[in-house]
Amino acid sequence: MLRRNATLPSILLVVVLAAPQLFAQTEKAPAQAGKAAFIWEDPGDIKSKDLFYGPGGKKDEPHGTFKFDGEDKHGHSPKFDVEDESGKKWRAKLGAEAQPEPDATRLLWAVGYFTNENYYLSEMTVKGLPGNLSRGGQEFVILPDRVKGVRLQRHPKHEKKTGTWNWRNNRFFGTRELNGLRVMMALFRNWDLKDDNNAIYEDESSGEQFYEVTDVGSSFGEAGRRYRDVPSKNNLKAYRKTKFISKITPEYVDFNYPHLPPLLYMFALHYYLHEINVRWVGKHVPRKDAKWIGSLLAQLSPEQIRDAFRAGGYPPDKIEAFAAVVQRRITELNEL
Repeated sequence: MLRRNATLPSILLVVVLAAPQLFAQTEKAPAQAGKAAFIWEDPGDIKSKDLFYGPGGKKDEPHGTFKFDGEDKHGHSPKFDVEDESGKKWRAKLGAEAQPEPDATRLLWAVGYFTNENYYLSEMTVKGLPGNLSRGGQEFVILPDRVKGVRLQRHPKHEKKTGTWNWRNNRFFGTRELNGLRVMMALFRNWDLKDDNNAIYEDESSGEQFYEVTDVGSSFGEAGRRYRDVPSKNNLKAYRKTKFISKITPEYVDFNYPHLPPLLYMFALHYYLHEINVRWVGKHVPRKDAKWIGSLLAQLSPEQIRDAFRAGGYPPDKIEAFAAVVQRRITELNEL
């Protein structure tokens, strides 16, 4: 094992190498002149929102028997596409991200951020499921045509994805709404801040563009990636024990997030540089903007927050425990 002082030159080298890249990344779909774009909308009556069913409501809840429509091999989690009995197409995700993603999505939607529809099914029947899923997905197959612990996701049919956006270089940089989104990521501890997880969707009729964080599965665990992914997300013990706010000044707030991955990841230089470049997301958030998003979150009742975790299929004790941590952190924001 390397001694702490022996790693310092390597860290400094990485920082120097990273510096030219800090401003190099841009939106992969440049903003089009004349097209309205939004990253947040007025959520209306937050107290009336149904956080169990979320943005799709009960009407879009998937059910019945599904038809297998191909495996998606992007990312780290086992994923495949299915079609439900009503003809709606969904992307199924298995593994450690299946439970936290519906919870985080509902909390984002509750305070005005654009999200996809997410539902969690403890079990589902899939006709045509192949005999061998890749990426470790086979461990979730309990019968030849039945899988357990599934998150189903889809986007509105009238919207098409036109690109991705970067946390630093986008048209909303410096706005209250983007800063509020940074606070939400810290609240969840969603440490997977890749551009690929940020999508720009365009309404096919109006041409309006909507900026979304479309993958928030790496949430409710550690404040950064560890040697193994599974303990880094959906980990109540880790989520509960970590400090939320690390520094408060009259002008800004620093969150104890995101943490750098272990030094071993320096051998994956591109990934490590990216993790250095996104650390600012949780730092120097204007205090007034942190208080603003806190004031919206404070309108949620304890029961609504519990409903968000019920949507993730947690047992009662975990629902209470996760909800208690979220409520405590909302209180911290409102005490700024």
